[in-house]
Amino acid sequence: MSIIPFHDRDGVIWFDGEMVPWRDAKIHVLTHGLHYASCVFEGERVYNGKVFKLTEHSERLVRSGEILGFRIPYSAAEIEKATNDVVKAAGMVNGYVRPVAWRGSEMMGVSAQANKIHLAIAAWEWPSYFSPELRMKGISLQISKWRRPAPDTAPTASKAAGLYMICTMSKHAAENDGFQDALMLDYRGLVAEATGANIFLVKDGAIHTPTPDCFLDGITRRTVIGLARRRGYQVVERAISADELKDFTEVFLTGTAAEVTAVGRIGDITYTPGEITKALMLDYDALVNGRLADAAAAE
Repeated sequence: MSIIPFHDRDGVIWFDGEMVPWRDAKIHVLTHGLHYASCVFEGERVYNGKVFKLTEHSERLVRSGEILGFRIPYSAAEIEKATNDVVKAAGMVNGYVRPVAWRGSEMMGVSAQANKIHLAIAAWEWPSYFSPELRMKGISLQISKWRRPAPDTAPTASKAAGLYMICTMSKHAAENDGFQDALMLDYRGLVAEATGANIFLVKDGAIHTPTPDCFLDGITRRTVIGLARRRGYQVVERAISADELKDFTEVFLTGTAAEVTAVGRIGDITYTPGEITKALMLDYDALVNGRLADAAAAE
């Protein structure tokens, strides 16, 4: 498979208030965000030329920076405008957007009070995280040995780059063992999330999902909960033990990249994508493509 490296592409990237050629959007090797993970980001999808839930993503980016102790020098509204400018400049119809903010290179050390806060926004074509066939059939998850940290040990309410180190390690281990992704438990041993998506589990017609008290309450997660309740499904947010995994009949993931993706296996436990999973996949697709009013999906 031919891979186009992300550092060597055509186009432009919005960088600290200016559109710069893609290949010129560079940072120094001694950037604080690289060494100490003082970096936050968002993942956004473009459907038919429009970024889905852009305001919510822009506001969360600002909050994430504040949680890490820095202020992004642009308001959520300014970030939203810049994002739309990037999408327009790229002539993008369907794709992915990555805003990222980080501490610069003025100071090198744990303390970096004087470091400048940078912001960049890039967009590229990206049709699907998992293939449409796999999303419907159901991906396989390996249970990771790494656990999501407690909220008093890491800034778990922030979409911070450092929190994804164990996600990469978990996903690589899963792929090396023939799985598509990994299921991560939390510090208590309870079901948490996949490496980049929230999880939902179905039993007796009700949808269960872990309470997001040590991982992100995803924007797509909340959207799908709204869609489920709109259809009259019961949605239960609660602590879910790993021992319960065998008791569910359907499992699916939600996320900006994953959208709504069925799960066919967790470890050696198998599931069959059913009516609820398929209905929510269709509803989400209709919503992001403008065939379903967003107000109708709101809780």
